[in-house]
Amino acid sequence: MRQIKKLPKIPSRIPDTHKGDYGRVFVLAGSVGMTGAAYLCAKAVLRSGTGLVTLGIPESLNPIMASKLTCVMTRPLPETNAKTLSKDAKNVILDLIENYDVVVMGPGLSQHPDTKHLILQLLEQINKPIVLDADGINALVGNVDVLNRIKENIVLTPHPGEMARLVGLQSAGDVQKNRLEIARQFVKPRENVILVLKGFNTLVIDKNCYYINKTGNPGMATAGSGDVLTGMIGGLIGQAVGAGFKPALIGFEATQLSVYLHGFAGDIAAKEKGEISMIASDILDALPEAFLQYTR
Repeated sequence: MRQIKKLPKIPSRIPDTHKGDYGRVFVLAGSVGMTGAAYLCAKAVLRSGTGLVTLGIPESLNPIMASKLTCVMTRPLPETNAKTLSKDAKNVILDLIENYDVVVMGPGLSQHPDTKHLILQLLEQINKPIVLDADGINALVGNVDVLNRIKENIVLTPHPGEMARLVGLQSAGDVQKNRLEIARQFVKPRENVILVLKGFNTLVIDKNCYYINKTGNPGMATAGSGDVLTGMIGGLIGQAVGAGFKPALIGFEATQLSVYLHGFAGDIAAKEKGEISMIASDILDALPEAFLQYTR
């Protein structure tokens, strides 16, 4: 397995393009009390340059998100009594995503049994690249074999605690003792999995290569930071699939670059806000400057 140190370039845009050329991303996120995760993720998809973003949300929460996300389309979906996505939403979602390039799933979805059932069914049936985070990853605990049946690329973005649960270790500390080897063993038998093991020197790895990130700072250890990263990955992969984004970044490169720029945006935010007071929306707000500096 080889280590990747060089960062990919973002391809230049050509003048004669439209929003459809820069990716269509469908985000499944949010539940009662967790609309912030959906907001940060969907907005980060947009800020990463995606042409069109739709957020699928439990129907009773749709008015909240429609008012918060003026540049993102929202789609109210069937919900449980607990205001989480219901398993009855499956066919609606499968029909909707036919017109999208990438599906981002997990932030703030909850661990409601119906929602977990929905996530697992969707993973089996979606034939698009997927970015899976948070409660999407939690749904895989005890069901990791689902990953062996996925035909398209899937990017998993666990923090060490989620990674520990995935591989059956006791704690995040057990993962931190041997991050690279644990990640290597996880992706080795799985053809289409790209793993982003978050934390200090975030690791991006698939069965062939790995990248250790050097951007970022302790101020990014704040709720919602991972939701921003998840959206960025979905956004850059969506553009890679989009017809106007050539030569396209492959899934690993798009993921690698998202991790780098996420940390870079965090470093920009820290200079202005300081590490102590920085919050996830500061990282989101710093994305334009991070992209601008990187592409100069």
